[in-house]
Amino acid sequence: MSITSRYREAWEGFWREASDEPGAVFWDAEPALTASLHLALFEPHMTAVGLPVVDLGCGNGTQTRFLANRFPRVLGVDLSAAALDHARRADPAGQVDFRQLDVVEKSEAEQLHAEIGDVNIYMRGVLHQCESDDRQPLLDGIATLLGERGRAFLVELSERARPVLMELLQGPAGPPPKLAPIFAHGLAPADVVDDVVEGYVEAAGLRIIDSDDLPLASTEFTPDGVRIELPARWLVLGH
Repeated sequence: MSITSRYREAWEGFWREASDEPGAVFWDAEPALTASLHLALFEPHMTAVGLPVVDLGCGNGTQTRFLANRFPRVLGVDLSAAALDHARRADPAGQVDFRQLDVVEKSEAEQLHAEIGDVNIYMRGVLHQCESDDRQPLLDGIATLLGERGRAFLVELSERARPVLMELLQGPAGPPPKLAPIFAHGLAPADVVDDVVEGYVEAAGLRIIDSDDLPLASTEFTPDGVRIELPARWLVLGH
């Protein structure tokens, strides 16, 4: 079994068991706390007019639908067919074009770029979940989709998120209900060392145009009622 196949099966299992209820998934925070904040940072870097926007790793499409209200053409793509089933059920009017895509596979990225041309990419929390051998091909695929004119906005958990997650998992009350399924399916959040990300970017022929720290909001709360936020960093990439 290839690394990508194992990864795909883990996500299929996760999304098959996930609820359609808004906020049921740990990272499925409302756009006001996620994509809306990110878009304010990303839009100044969208220098080419009219490019499609691709939500890469769209999951159940919560952020994709938000983006579709702001841009003429938005595609939501994900490795998992089960995730896309959730996304399409939540979009009965068919506002968004949801497609299954493994951007790690060079031919799939090239085929999509040949179809729709250069794109802008929004990607939240995908790189840090990838198997280590898939991370460079992921950035290479992003570079293909961007072409010469596109820009990518990536939000990734920093390595400082890992001890926070471990503390939550090992708490006296056990792991929070929305966090436990992630680990139960063999997924590994916050598993990327911060310093290596720049190397992946450079090897893909891209550059970091802008970056900063910004916590990533979850849908889970502490016993005291405080929303759990994880240390994260955002990056704008382009050729």
